[in-house]
Parts: sequence; C-alpha cells; structure tokens
Amino acid sequence: MTSQGLEKLRMTGAGKAIAVLTSGGDAQGMNAALRAVTRMGIYVGAKVYLIYEGYQGLVDGGDNIKLAHWHSVTNIIQLGGTVIGSARCKAFTTREGRVAAAFNLVQRGITNLCVCGGDGSLTGANIFRSEWSGILAELVAKGRITAETAKRFGHLNIVGLVGSIDNDFCGTDMTIGADSALHRIMEIVDAITTTAISHQRTFVLEVMGRHCGYLALVSALASGADWLFIPEAPPEDGWEELMCSRLGESRSKGSRLNIIIVAEGAINKKGEPISSSYIKDLVVKRLGYDTRVTVLGHVQRGGTPSAFDRVLSSKLGMEAVVALMEASSDTPACVIGLSGNQTVRLPLMEGVELTKEVQKAMNEGRFEEAIQLRGRSFENNWNIYKLLAYQKPAQVKSDFSLAILNVGAPAAGMNAAVRSAVRMGLAAGHRVYTVNDGFEGLANGAISEVSWHSVAGWTGQGGSLLGTKRTLPSTCMEKLVENLNKYNIQSLLVVGGFEAYEGILELFEGRGHYDELCIPMCIIPATISNNVPGTDFSLGADTAVNAAMESCDKIKQSATGTKRRVFVVETMGGYCGYLATTTGIAVGADAAYIFEDPFDIHELKTNVEHLTEKMKKDIQRGLVLRNEKCHAHYTTDFIYNLYSAEGKGVFDCRVNVLGHLQQGGAPSPFDRNFGTKLGVKAVQWLTEKMADTYRQGRVFANSSDTACVVGLNKKVLSFSPVTEVKAQTDFEHRMPKEQWWLGLRLLLKMLAKYQTSFDHYVTGEIEHVTRRSLSIDTGL
Repeated sequence: MTSQGLEKLRMTGAGKAIAVLTSGGDAQGMNAALRAVTRMGIYVGAKVYLIYEGYQGLVDGGDNIKLAHWHSVTNIIQLGGTVIGSARCKAFTTREGRVAAAFNLVQRGITNLCVCGGDGSLTGANIFRSEWSGILAELVAKGRITAETAKRFGHLNIVGLVGSIDNDFCGTDMTIGADSALHRIMEIVDAITTTAISHQRTFVLEVMGRHCGYLALVSALASGADWLFIPEAPPEDGWEELMCSRLGESRSKGSRLNIIIVAEGAINKKGEPISSSYIKDLVVKRLGYDTRVTVLGHVQRGGTPSAFDRVLSSKLGMEAVVALMEASSDTPACVIGLSGNQTVRLPLMEGVELTKEVQKAMNEGRFEEAIQLRGRSFENNWNIYKLLAYQKPAQVKSDFSLAILNVGAPAAGMNAAVRSAVRMGLAAGHRVYTVNDGFEGLANGAISEVSWHSVAGWTGQGGSLLGTKRTLPSTCMEKLVENLNKYNIQSLLVVGGFEAYEGILELFEGRGHYDELCIPMCIIPATISNNVPGTDFSLGADTAVNAAMESCDKIKQSATGTKRRVFVVETMGGYCGYLATTTGIAVGADAAYIFEDPFDIHELKTNVEHLTEKMKKDIQRGLVLRNEKCHAHYTTDFIYNLYSAEGKGVFDCRVNVLGHLQQGGAPSPFDRNFGTKLGVKAVQWLTEKMADTYRQGRVFANSSDTACVVGLNKKVLSFSPVTEVKAQTDFEHRMPKEQWWLGLRLLLKMLAKYQTSFDHYVTGEIEHVTRRSLSIDTGL
C-alpha cells in the first residue's frame, strides 16, 4: 500500500462507522484486538463504537453502544478477558432480536461490524448480514426508519476475528487466546511436576477442549506426558492394560512421576466419555500408585495474554479495519486469520462449514478424517507425540551415528530440541552422542553416548543442559576432526545461534582439507536475538519476548498512581531489533529504537514532543524501548538524558536495562513445541542424507545441500544450504539482510499514534478454506 494508499484509506474511512463486539467465551488477547480495531478505525478517519456485553448489548442498544476515542482503549493490552464484556445471547438468535440490533446500528449510522468470537458468534454475524436488507425493509414498513435511511445504510459489512482458546477454527494457524491458554497449562504442569517427583505421584490433568484436543495435544507434546486422551483420537479397545503397563515400565526405568493429560471431551471408540476420575481409579486399582486429579478449568481462560497473543491480536485487528474499509456490497464476509507470519482473509462460511465438518466426522466415528480436517499441523503434532512418548525398539540397528551439540549463548527450547533429536535418532536405530560445551567440547572429547531415558524431563528446562560455548571450530579444527574420526561420527546436529551458523560454514569450507567433515550437518537456530539467517523464528526468541514483556508490564504498573513518568528500557538482541520491536507491540510502547530502522536527532526530538503532548493531556506514563546496539552514539543514557531534559515539568524519567533475564526462565509452550518438532525434522533429514551419501561402507557428503539450516519460512519448514544463506547474511552485524518482522514496525507506530507511511503495508490475501488447503504439508 502506497502513501497515497493511506490517504485513500483515510478518505474511505471518513463518514463511515465501525462497531466492535466480543462474543461467546472470552479469550486472552481480545482486549489487544479491541485496542487495534479501535485505534486503526480512528486512524483511518472512521467513527468507532464499542458494543458492551456482546450481541446482548447490540440487541439492547442504549448505553451498551458507546462512541470510542483513542484513549478508550489505553492500558488494556495486558488485561485478560474482554473489557467490553461478553454474553451468551438468546435474543439475537431470534428474528425480533436481530431487528432490534439492526435498528440500533442504523440509528448510529453503523454499517461495519467487527465480531471477535468463536464459530457460533461468527455464524450469527453472517446470518445477520444476509438478512440485513430484509430487516431494513421491515423497519421501513413499520415506520421506524425512512426509506432514504434504508437506502443509505443498505449494506452491512462483516469481518470476524476468531477468539477461542481451543484453536478449533479451520483455516487459521492460531486463534486468539490459544497460546495464552497453553501458557497457563504449562505453568501448572511445571508446578505439578516438582511436587509429583517429590512424592513419586501420578497426576491426571484435565484440560479444556470439549470438542477439540488442541490444548491437550500441544501441552502433552510440550511436557513429554506419558499418556494423552483427545476427542479426535479415541484409544484402541483394551487401552487400560496398555496404559498401565507403559506407566509401570517408565517407573521401572527410574522415572519418579507420571503425567497423564486428558481433554475434557475425551471419548472411547463407542463415543462414551473417558473421565479423569475413571483414569485415576484405574491407576490406583491396577498399579497402586499415589494418584491425583487436577482439573484446570477456567484458569486456562484467565490471566494476562502471552506476547504471541498480543501481537497476533494487534495484527489481526489492524487488518480487520483495512478489510472493512475495502469491502463492498458483493464482498463475502471474511475472517482474518494467520498463515505462517502473514495475515490472511478467509471466507467466513468456508471456515465455519469445515469446522462443523470436524465435529460431524467425530460424531460418525470417522476419527482419522477428523484429525486430517484439523489440518496438517495438528496431524504432525499427533504423530510426533506418539513417536516420542514411548520407546519402541528400533526396527533395525543402523550403521549410522549422530552427534548433537549446543553452540553460542543459551536459549530456551534448546533442551526440547536435543531431547526430541536424541529420541528420534534412537528410534531410527542410530548411535547417538551428545557433546558438552559446543565445538570446544567436541575437540576436547567431551562426548558421551546417550539413551532414551537420559533426556527424560528435558523439555521444560531452560538454558542448555549440555553446556554451550561460543568457540568456533577454526580455533580447534585438528582435534575436532580427530574426534569425529575416533568416535566415527557420521552426522552433526548443532543447536545454537549465529556462532552455530558460522561454525557449520567453517566446517563446510574445511571439507576440502578433511574427509571427516564430509558428513551431513544441520543447524537448528536457537537464539533469543532471532538473528540466524534461513529462518523467520529461532528457538528462544518467543520465551525472551515474553520475559521482556512481563518485566515491562511490571515497570508500567510501578508508575500507577505516581506522577507522570517515562521509562527507557534497554533490550538485548545485538544489532537485531526483533526483541525490541515485538516486545514494543506487546506492551504498547511509545517507541522502539532499533538498528535496522535508522533514526536521527530530529526523530528523537519528534518522539519526545509527541510523548510530551500525550502526557500533558491523557496519559500517566510512557514506555520507550531501545535495542542494545541500535546506535553507537544515542545510547540508553543519552536517550534518558534527552527525555529527562525535554520533559522537565511534564514527566520524570527512569532507566531499566533488562539484561540476562531475557535469556532465563522456563521455555514458552511455543519454544518447547517448536524445538521438539525441529529436533524430529532435523534428524529425519540427517538420516535421509546419511543414507543417500553412503558409499563403500562410509558416509561421504560433500555437496552444498548436505550442510543446512532448518527453519520456518513464512509457513513452510525448509532446509537451506549454508552456502546459499551466506549471500543473504550481513556478517558485520550478525543478522540476515532482509527480515520479515520489519513490517510490524508500522503497527507499532500506528498504535502509538504516529503519522506514518503505509508504503510497505501488505494487505491480507484471500485464502480459501478447503479440504485440500488443510491437507498441505508445511513440515510443521
């Protein structure tokens, strides 16, 4: 979209009115969506109305429909639930209710409606839209509105945002609230794990998901649960015996606890419910283990939204307004969804119909089809869970071996990747070695062969259990090669950051001198800076953004009730501004200074003046983020001194350097899940490459496609040769030359009320939701 595009958007907004409501069950992130819709609507010149108490408020009208201004949605991004309320509404399901709702909208000149809710709420909105002209004719006939009014407001545009912790809407990768619900579940699993180990207990955890097993599945994958029940995959008959023997076997191999995760809608093959209390009684009766049930219930809906949900909701909310402004009378109602890291427009009824198909397939006992309709990502999660939960003897012992090491700074998710890689390697029959202390450890012989159970319980642990160093192979090449030979290592898996990438490049370039380096090599990018080329996301970045966000939430809260105050917060990331930008959107920062978006003293001055104006009128506090290496001269202290001097008499200033807290903590659900999947995919790839390059009793891999970075690009998992990625790398500043997330800067600036160019805004494309589109394998 060009800058003229923004002016055009502003002109289309002028004279229009948008209403936004939240409906059905609440989900964390709804407030962030509400904030983005409201601010983007005002930004493009439209009037924005907030409808309180969902469809009930729309039917009742009056004070339930209020005109919003910019500050109506200040300081709500970090709140769970929905500040405008949600209610189940019987009245809206009747024709009379919808007539009352239409009258209330027409009275205020509203013909654009944004609905945030589940598939039931979105279906209701679509019915309302299809009946709109008939309802207006009825209102004219009753003399409640004039024919001229009916003609003027003759069409209703609808855009949906899916707010559902179950992640059960077909066509979008994630729904608003699902990631936050996973955060709540994992916090509880981590807490329960420590007490279970102390007493050698078995815990049966019941999570939400009456019709969808997403939360149960991902939390089981992310926690390494012993057994899992989901509605889409009822266990085989006789499962009781099998489950108890598995639990017993895990105890006999040294485990001090068992975790069983049950979705509340779990059923057997006959469609009968499997309750958590039934499972508990079974374990007590057959095994005699001390067993407890914990039903998580509404805890999963509560609490503050995760960083992912705040950024997702903000992106979707902004796109929803653009879609409404571009809609015409023949545009079908759409839902704004997520595909990889891009927003997309999904025809509303296509998504709803396929979502209903899943339930229908389950009701009719077509369970395999139900799993396929959930999409390839769900299916892959299910297959990987089954593969890693329990050690099955390898079909054949292979002649191959694999060494796994961590390189660079520690990052959350590294241990999850190592665990799944070790287990995948053993399942394929390989000899698997782990290496302590990176390339240096490989040179010093800190190499040990590992078993299935030696990585039990690793998924939820932060940092690097193997130990990691930044040393590059060039400092110890001879000894490193000697050990590759001594242990007959035929493939290398390196989990790490930019040093891991540089290290594999050095090993690749050393192939001409050493035959021992002619083996398949793969890098799993893991760094909080998210600066490894060849992938959109690195392991650890999501956890780091959440850690920085939680700190900023507390920092903002500390100013509540005090005089006006601005905080200057410094984030890590080297030269890469991903952490500062994403955290900035998640906490509603006023500015985020980064190296990739050059700034000068004039821009700093504009920012200070902009913030001073806001502080004089409406707000109590400001938050400015600065990436640690964004500018050689405009340091954190310089920015602090500038804001302090210029804001004198209006606000005072404080500095916070977040430092290493961004590297610590338990991995987020995303990093656990992503690490687990990358470990599996990397070892599958290495196995394939070893088999392809096996000649005369040894592996000999010297082509460029045998040394790769595995990464997520848009929504596809791909293996990119390090030699190809080299051309896309800025080695001086240790980051890729092009970075997708720079497109988020626009969102950050718009939400902070800066006049900004929409030159690079990419509007969401229409993506049809079909069985075929759901079956595309993206690798994740």
